[in-house]
Parts: sequence; C-alpha cells; structure tokens
Amino acid sequence: MRSARDTLAVGACICLLGAGAAGCSTTQEKAAAQKAESEKILNARAERQAAKKKAKAKHHEQDDKQKGKK
Repeated sequence: MRSARDTLAVGACICLLGAGAAGCSTTQEKAAAQKAESEKILNARAERQAAKKKAKAKHHEQDDKQKGKK
C-alpha cells in the first residue's frame, strides 16, 4: 500500500505536467499569432501611408489654388 506522501508526490507531478502542457502552445498557434501581429503592423503602416498621401494631395491642391489666383 502506498503512503500518503507517495500519493501526494504523484498527484503533484501530475498537476505540474498538466499545468506545463496547458501553458505550451503549438507551432501552429505560434505561427498564427505571429501572422496576426504581422498583419496588424502592415495594416497600421498602410493607414499611415494613406494618411500621408492624402495630406500631400491636399497640400498640392492648396498650392494649385494659390497659383491660379496669382
């Protein structure tokens, strides 16, 4: 018959293994997270570039109006 200490030790090991397995992510999960982060970065970059392009076009529009008035 096993002692209480042995039973507790086995139970603790099982809990540690279960917690370790739950904390590990697979390669596919890591790749999906990295892809999502990359898409987020690329979308933010595209938004910044679009804002710059819009501001530049607005500036040129103002310059054209001033040239037409002179």
